[in-house]
Formats: sequence, structure tokens, C-alpha cells
Amino acid sequence: MHLFVCLFALLFSSSSQAADFCVAKLKGAGNPAGYACRMPSKVTVDDFVYTGLGVAGNTTNIISAAVTPAFVQQFPGVNGLGLSMARLDLAPAGVIPMHTHPGASELLFVVRGKITAGFISSLANTVYVKTLKKGDVMVFPRGLLHFQINDGEINAVAVVSFSDPDPGLQITDFAFFANNLSSELLEKSTFLDDAQVKKLKKVLGGTG
Repeated sequence: MHLFVCLFALLFSSSSQAADFCVAKLKGAGNPAGYACRMPSKVTVDDFVYTGLGVAGNTTNIISAAVTPAFVQQFPGVNGLGLSMARLDLAPAGVIPMHTHPGASELLFVVRGKITAGFISSLANTVYVKTLKKGDVMVFPRGLLHFQINDGEINAVAVVSFSDPDPGLQITDFAFFANNLSSELLEKSTFLDDAQVKKLKKVLGGTG
């Protein structure tokens, strides 16, 4: 009986000290473990509500698409909870170019339209592609290159969830051609010729 009482007291003590949540203190610097926690006395219900996904993103741009994130930077309440969301808007022929999320797996749910999506495995470079319709769901494993294209004639909308409050993003085309990496090195490392590299740099704003 005495042992049971001691165990109960230990469990109760541990649970009473555990934090229910860790709303991000965004004024400080984030790190791979997340943001520092705001004092509970400073937290309100609005920290657990995000209304930005109800508005369509602006698709008037080079990719004819928009991503509206609900990551920890926009939605402090998800800090430390291992999840986040975003809204995708794609005009006809719009594309979310080949990219990767180093910190999270992704789950995509098609709300409207038709989206062709796919990813490439890292071991055998196997391609997994499917045209999704309203109501379909597709998963993209963490860190793998993937893309989404609107193959329909109307604007497409999808909601995506991530397994991390800050999934990270690296778009392949921008990583190659939107910076000052020299054309010479790009040509050697991508097997593209000089004209192709310079054309892509000009389109995406790169130099060198």
C-alpha cells in the first residue's frame, strides 16, 4: 500500500509540473528545438487560433501559385506540438516547383480542382506521381523532393499539414539559380550549358 501511495504521488507530481503547451515567444531567436515559451499568464485563446487559411493566396507570380503558411512564425500556438499547416492556391498550370522540407513530412488534402503531385525516393530515385482530385490525400515523406501542379482548368486549392511547427523549405530551382553561385560551377555540377544557366539565373534573379 505504501508503495502504491508513493508511485501515485510521483506520477501526480510529474504531471502537475509538465507544461500543457509552449506558445512561442517569437521575439527571440528560434532554433531546431523550437522557440522559447511565452509566460502562461501572457497566453490568450487567440494564440491557439489562426484565421489566415480562409483567404486565397495571390497567384499572380512566376509560378502562378501561392502558399499561405500556418507555421510557428504565423501561429505561435503550434510551437512544440509537432505539427503545422498551410494552404496552397494554384491557378491553371500553376506549380509548386520541386522542393523539399528538411524538417517534416507533408500530408496534402485536395479541397478543389485537380492536382498532379509526386515525389522522388532518395535510394533508387523512384518517381511516385498521381493526379489527385477533390477529397484525395497524398503523403510526402520527410526530406524528399516533391512537387504539385494544377492540371485542371479551374483554380485548385489544397490544405497541407506538416509533422513539425517549422518544416523548412528549399526550392530546388531557387537554390541553384537565385543566388550568386557562379555559372561555371553550376554548369559543371548540373551538366547544363552556359546559355541555359544564364537564362535561369536571369529569370530567377541570380548573379554570377
